[in-house]
This record gives sequence, structure tokens and C-alpha cells, in this order.
Amino acid sequence: MNLVEINNSQCKLSYSCVRVCPVKAIEVRAELEFPHIIPERCIGCGSCIVACGQNAIQYQSSGSEVKALLASGSTIAAMLSPEIAAEFGDVSDYRKFVNMIKKLGFAYVAEVSFGVDLVAGKYAELFSRFKGKYYITANCPAIVSFVEKFHPELTDNLAPIVTPMEAMAKVVHQRYGADVKIVHIGPCIDSKAEARRITGDGKVDAVLTFQELRDLFNEFHISENTLEYSEFDQPHGFKGALYPFSDGVLQAADISRDLLSSMVFTAEGRDNAIESLKSFETQLDLIQHHFNLFYCEGCLNGPGMTRGPGKFLKRARVVDYANKRMSEIDRVQWEADRLEFAKLDLSKQFKADDQRIQAPAEDKILEILKILGKTEHEEELGCGSCGYENCREFAIAVAQGLARTEMCHTYSLRNRLEYIKTLKQTNEKLAKTQDALKDSERKSRKEQQIAQEAMETNKIMLQKWPSGLIVVDDKLKIQQSNDTFVAMLGKEAEEINEIIPGLKGADLKTLVPYPFYNLFSYVLEKDEDVVNRDVHFGDRMLNVSVFTVRKNKLVGAVVRDMFMPEVAQEEVIRRVGEAIDENLELVQKIAFLLGEGASRTEHILNSIIDFSRSEKKKP
Repeated sequence: MNLVEINNSQCKLSYSCVRVCPVKAIEVRAELEFPHIIPERCIGCGSCIVACGQNAIQYQSSGSEVKALLASGSTIAAMLSPEIAAEFGDVSDYRKFVNMIKKLGFAYVAEVSFGVDLVAGKYAELFSRFKGKYYITANCPAIVSFVEKFHPELTDNLAPIVTPMEAMAKVVHQRYGADVKIVHIGPCIDSKAEARRITGDGKVDAVLTFQELRDLFNEFHISENTLEYSEFDQPHGFKGALYPFSDGVLQAADISRDLLSSMVFTAEGRDNAIESLKSFETQLDLIQHHFNLFYCEGCLNGPGMTRGPGKFLKRARVVDYANKRMSEIDRVQWEADRLEFAKLDLSKQFKADDQRIQAPAEDKILEILKILGKTEHEEELGCGSCGYENCREFAIAVAQGLARTEMCHTYSLRNRLEYIKTLKQTNEKLAKTQDALKDSERKSRKEQQIAQEAMETNKIMLQKWPSGLIVVDDKLKIQQSNDTFVAMLGKEAEEINEIIPGLKGADLKTLVPYPFYNLFSYVLEKDEDVVNRDVHFGDRMLNVSVFTVRKNKLVGAVVRDMFMPEVAQEEVIRRVGEAIDENLELVQKIAFLLGEGASRTEHILNSIIDFSRSEKKKP
């Protein structure tokens, strides 16, 4: 696992981590669904962890690593940072706290505050022999990483002194043996990364945050209730107990903090630290001071601490703890210990690790600013809600692939408003379309009703027609016939008709003789109508006219019983003609609904009229 990672399953895409990251080590690429931390750019400050309300960002856990060390059989020493008072206010006495740590399996529990005392002495020496070069204190690992990666030109201005953690590791190895394994316990996340880079007698094998220490206490059910007092192992710290405060190391070094005489400016907190480094880089010739920088607002507010009481209660607890430790210390023994370890090599060299990304072309930046709606210079000032200093810096990040345009609140708001406007217009169009569809549906239902009535009328007319009417397909299967035709066929056909109205589907060849159905076969094959053909059917003489309804697919016929007296033939012709004339326009309008049925009906009726008129003209 990298020092810091994002748990995608918990991420809600609020981008709060991106907004607080001072070095933009969290990229939000268009092809990635979730933000991604770039390990080589990360300085381990922990701002993203503190800012994430969903607890989706996690730092590297050392719990398993430390438990493995404790179970290895090696001698393990714990080095405890003086911020314990700010974190463990629920423990009544620090001596019981020391015993709680030993109960985990640590052989020694040492105070990092003694390492602070040694480092403070080195700063006193460095600042007192001023030779024109100004320095930045190197006690905060996040500040050191910030300088090495994003202000590499200032790497040589980092004070060449180890951190209190590394200094105390040297002390423990010298006092208790080079083979002793060391676990540092403190509030800082980047101390984990720092420990990986340390070699030699200052090596630290693992780093636990206070939060991880609490987890171990809970896992092994360790509390102060059943424990006796146990003192820190020698050597004890003195003013180094003030290290949780940003200027505590200066006080431990007896370096003047008087505003008129001090050569050191102290700055703490993300924004102040960033501004300080910019000022040191560009205006040092005017400022002419050393800079004592801490990324957090004092180490008592480090990201490795639990979300406990407010910072002022933490400060009060640390002050009380420091007063108690300083009042109880054996000054003679402390002086002796300080002299014993005075010859330790506490020097440090730093190496530039430039992680700055080359700025994109100006036209690309301007293009993105135009997309964001930032076309005037004053609009490039920005609101800062995206986490970048101004709109231009944000546009650069977008061009570099580190950010998305939707991270700009004004851009997203404008797009949202435009979307709402478009949606409203679309809804209005949909409402009009819906009304039109309802109106069309009403008309369609009315036309369907008219068509249905017309079909019913036609059906009744067909059934009541005095001549026999029949429609058959290309296989001589009856598709439609009226009652008159059924009656002509006889009683057997009438019985079938009761079960299957209109004899639909019946085979014409089984109902009529060959001369009759052969007329249908001829018309289907030749597409030539047969008019007024007399055919014998039993003791009857039938007059048959066969005509095409659909070429080679469907034919119809009018069958007349020649022995039936003609009654009021002229009246029938007149009324049928009127019915056709009155309904012709309606039939045309609803032709798409009537389909084949209406078409066949019209054809049949017209054929009937033609046939009747031809009969009338006969002598």
C-alpha cells in the first residue's frame, strides 16, 4: 500500500481531498471514475484524510507490522512523542500510560523529547554562527518533502539536521544496543515515509500513529485500571516536551522568540507554510530571517491523531504535561545524558526530487479558461472553491490531466442552469406533444368507432343481400360468405355455419361440384373475371359471376338462384348505389384501419352493382 490511498467504495466524489491537497497530488482524470493519489507527488501531510467526510482516504497501516515485530522475539523499544498528553487525556497519569505500552510487549519506552533537546542544541549552534545563509528548519517531514519535491531550489536551505525521531533512534541504539528494534509512536503520517529512508544507527523499524496505538490497546484489551506506574526509560527529556508547539523547538534551544530581536520566523498551518516557502524563495533578500515551519498547526494537531477535543484543550494538556515533566526531571542526570550523546552525528543531507509538472502551452490554458467562461482577466482571480489558487492554476491542472472542468463550481452551476433551462424547454415541448397525441388519440378512437360501425353496416348488408356472396383464397378456402350463399348450399352447410360462421376456412371443393369451383380456379389462375355463367347445382340452376379481389390471391363471387323471382330489383340497385356514394369518402379516410376487410368489402359491393346493372340490361 502507498502511504495514502483512496477507498473507492466509500468515496462520494465530493473532491474535498483535491481542494485541500497543497501539492495537487490527487488527480481527477476524465477516464477515471474516482480521484487517484499520485504517490511520488504526495508529501504525506494528511490534509486529505482530515478533509474527507466519508473516511474514504486511508494511510498506510503499521499495526500488523508492529505486532509481527513484537512476536518476533527481538528486543523492541518504543519511542513516544510528547503529544501523548494531547491525544491520551483519558489516561490519568503518564506513568500508567508507559506501562500500557510495555504491556503490548515493548522492552523499553523512551521519550522523543530528549531527541528534541539534542536537535534543539544543534539549531542553537547553527543559528548562532550565522554566515549569511538562511535556513528552513527540517523537523517537519511534510515540509521537508514539500521543499524537495516542489521547491527543489531550496533543498540546500533545509537545515542539515536530523529530525527528533532520527536523533532519538540514535540515542536508543547507543544506549540499549544496535540490535534493538525501534517503533516510533507519534501524530505524523509522513514519519512512516521518513522512516523508510533512514539507514544506519538512526534506523526506525516501524512508525505507529496515536490512532493506531489506540487500536492496539483496544485489540489487546489494555487499560490503565489494572496497571501500576512505570517510568520512562532513560534518558529523559527536558524542554523538548514543548515540541508539540511550533516554536517549542526554539524554546528548547533557548533561541530568542522576541519579535524585535529574533532571527527566526515561525509559521504553522497549510496556508501559512505554503506562503512562507514562496516568500523564502522570492523575497529572502528582503526578509532576512530563518524560517521555522510546521505544516500542521503544531504537532498536537497531526493527522495521525484521533478526532478528539479542540486544539486549545490539547494545548492546555500539553502545557500541563510539560510543566510536570520539567519539574520532576533530574537536571544533573539530564546534563550528564546530554553530554554523553553530544558526539552523535546529527547531520543530515537532503536531495531534490523535483515533481513539478511542465506547464502546458498558453493556447491550451486559454482554451480551457474559455470553456470555463473565464474570458476576462479579473475572472481569472477565481473563488478558490476548486482548491486551486485561481482559475488559471485550475485551467493548468485541467490541461495537465490532474483535474476535471466540473470541479469548477461556477462552471458546474452554469451548466446545471443551462441543463435546467433545456430540460424545461424539453418538458414544454413534451407537454405540447402529449396534448397533440391525446387529441390524435381522440380522433383515432372516433375514426375507429366510425370504421367499426361501417364494418358492422357492411357486414349486415352482406348478410341480408338477396344474392349469394362468397370470397375464397388461392387454395379455394372460403374466407367469407353470407347467409344467402349458405342457404343455397343446403341443410348440411347451414349446420356447419352454426359452428363456423360464414363457413370460414371450409374447402369449397367439398361443398360444390367441379363446374362451380372450377370457375374460381380459372379466375385465380388467369386473372380474368367470369360473368353470368350458369351452373347446375342439384335441382337448381345458379348464375355465377366470379371476379378478382386480389390478383392470384383472392377472388369473390355473386351467386343467384335463377328460380327465385326478382323482387324490386331497381330499388335494390338504387339503395346500394346511394350507400356506396355516401360512404366512399369515409371509407377512404379509414382505409388504413379497415385494411384488407374494407378493401374486399368495397370490391365485393362494386362487383355486385356491376353484376346487377348488367342483368338489368339483358332483354
